[in-house]
Amino acid sequence: MTSSDEPTPSLRRRLLWLAGPIVLLFGLYSAGWFYLAEHVRAEADKTVTDMAGNGVAAACANLTITGYPLSFNISCDALAYQDNARNIAASTGSLNAVATIAQPLSPIADVRGPLRTSVPGMPPLWIDWDNLQAKVKLGWQVPALVSLRAEGLSGQTDPADDSDPVELFSAGKAAGELSPNGQDIDYVGSFTDLEIDPVAIGGRVLPPLDGHGDATLKNGLLLLKTELTGLRGQALDIRKLDVSSGKARITVSGPVSVDENGLIDAELTIKIKEPKAVAAILGAAIPEQKSQIEQGFAALSLLGNEPSMPLKVVKSRASLGFIPLGKIKPID
Repeated sequence: MTSSDEPTPSLRRRLLWLAGPIVLLFGLYSAGWFYLAEHVRAEADKTVTDMAGNGVAAACANLTITGYPLSFNISCDALAYQDNARNIAASTGSLNAVATIAQPLSPIADVRGPLRTSVPGMPPLWIDWDNLQAKVKLGWQVPALVSLRAEGLSGQTDPADDSDPVELFSAGKAAGELSPNGQDIDYVGSFTDLEIDPVAIGGRVLPPLDGHGDATLKNGLLLLKTELTGLRGQALDIRKLDVSSGKARITVSGPVSVDENGLIDAELTIKIKEPKAVAAILGAAIPEQKSQIEQGFAALSLLGNEPSMPLKVVKSRASLGFIPLGKIKPID
């Protein structure tokens, strides 16, 4: 390089002034990244210790934090939870959560199965999937959105507990989203190609089902802060809940609540698409009531291909239009 090609002193000074802030910012970013990594480790250890003090064992096996400098990755070889006092236990395979620089408040996590659960009153379950992804949009106090999407979902009784596990269900896809709405929590979910094994429902046969739900849990944020011991005192607003198979479809909408005594109140609207097709499905699933089902749905079909009717429940006494259906037992 000739003397004429060399940077002038003023240019060198400008380059130094430009490089200085860049180096400083990178240094601050690096310090922040490693501080956050240590903070996450410390909070994880503190949470496990606090839970142990309350008689709950939890673990994130081999917690590692990587990804510097372009992302923030948290991984565990396995997750486990056990509450001996309430006789509840759950575990899954590995977890890998990633938050990128572009979207630091929207981590995406992949979870490997199976999910194994043990809850009083139910047989131990083994739920597995081909792919399960969780997304979270972090907010100031609570997440702004939590979503789960699974493919190749299946469930059975835990083979470790029973040498002859019972197949329960399988679904092509399933998804669900939770988001706060004031003090309430909104839920939107769906599933496709749900097949319920006849053994799980007493030998009854149902065709593959698709479903969609859109509802609001009243005072849901308050429930997250308390230990929920039952459904009493809870309320749900069902905007749309439908189950379909081929042309047959049943849709339910309206508010439902449970009082402190376990009695149900509801003002529901039931809409049936293709009543004869619905009757065929229900008649096959409940053969002992096939004749009554066919007669009832034949009358409904006179109202068209998509009749609707009110289902009202007052203090657990249910009626369909003017037809009394009986009393529902109090629920816990």
